[in-house]
Amino acid sequence: MTDTLMSRRQPSVWWGAMIICGTVVGAGMFTLPVVMAGAWFGWALLLLLVSWGAMLLSGLLFMRTSLHYPTGAGYDTLTKDLLGRRWAALNGLSILFVLGILTYAYISASGPVYQHSLNQAGIPLSTAGAKIALTVGVAAVVWLGTQGVSRIMTFCVLAKILLLILLFGGLLTQVNLPSLVSPAPAGESYWPYALGVLPFCLASFGYHGNITGLVSYYNGNKSLITRALFLGTLLSLALYLFWIICTMGNLPRTSFPAIVQQGGDIAALMAALRDHLHVSALAFMMSVFSHFAVIASFLGVTAGLFDFISDRLGWGNSPTARFKTACLTFLPPLIASLFWPHGFVAAIGFAGLFATLWAVIVPALLAWKAQQRFATMPCSRLLITLVLLFGVLNISAWLLSWLGWLPTFGNA
Repeated sequence: MTDTLMSRRQPSVWWGAMIICGTVVGAGMFTLPVVMAGAWFGWALLLLLVSWGAMLLSGLLFMRTSLHYPTGAGYDTLTKDLLGRRWAALNGLSILFVLGILTYAYISASGPVYQHSLNQAGIPLSTAGAKIALTVGVAAVVWLGTQGVSRIMTFCVLAKILLLILLFGGLLTQVNLPSLVSPAPAGESYWPYALGVLPFCLASFGYHGNITGLVSYYNGNKSLITRALFLGTLLSLALYLFWIICTMGNLPRTSFPAIVQQGGDIAALMAALRDHLHVSALAFMMSVFSHFAVIASFLGVTAGLFDFISDRLGWGNSPTARFKTACLTFLPPLIASLFWPHGFVAAIGFAGLFATLWAVIVPALLAWKAQQRFATMPCSRLLITLVLLFGVLNISAWLLSWLGWLPTFGNA
């Protein structure tokens, strides 16, 4: 998304915040109530707040480091200069993996949603056909250029916020507050499920690929960039909190194991809410919202992946070169989604693990090194240490889950 930010003489903080929010809040939000069901609402609230604070700090650390370099310098340039080529290679691989696996996740999640809508419109299309059609459409927009991506992203962000307000207005009237704050059932505790949720929360606040673009857009104005990052992530946090209140407040905890067993994707959660609420208007608005959420996330992630591949391979910007880059961007995730269609939740978890490196640990290390090199790099060592500890905690949580040492809710 670094090229999608259009230059203006008087850039608005709100515009930058919308770019951040549009990238952060997407189809990945549908995983949150599913993976948080075991820990339930109290722990979910705490984990979201901690993750928001840590990810905002890591973004600010990277932004402050970027200001010591020419406008447009990104992760690769900063990492090579401050940490060396090995760190740059490792960081580049992690970025490629995260963006690729998120592309796979969004294709996997979008297939059932778009198939349902197309079938209702009288177009008989299979899930695989819906995935292919959506992927080709998004690939065409990305191939044509970043101006189209920027315009569609802006429209999707505005539509998402409007639909969320309408949707939350309906769901909030039916929230069961006693269910949200109820103690754990006899013989069970919520806290053992909490640690495994952390990587998903981290992945839900991934916006760091946009910081280089914001630095260029605001011409290195630290105050404007800081306000845009704070406002964009804060708006994202508010939308997440409303979302988990509305979903957990309308679906009892006992409903989530069935959702997990169906893959835990968008279609499974939507079906559970429709069956439980029996309100067609809410179901319709949720369906429309999910379409905009998928498109915004899909465009944001694949535009970043496309730019990264193009930059690394140096194929140029001709139509033929862009076509080859688009094939490398979209075909591997699409093929993986066709053969392994139910990996949405697992993919988001993997993204959280590898995003820990380039969105948490690397920004903290860059700030640490920049503080030693540049006299004008004001930054608290305590803040850097806290961000590093958050990264280590996330990696530990993922490894413990992968080894099966943490309890998993709903997979019995």
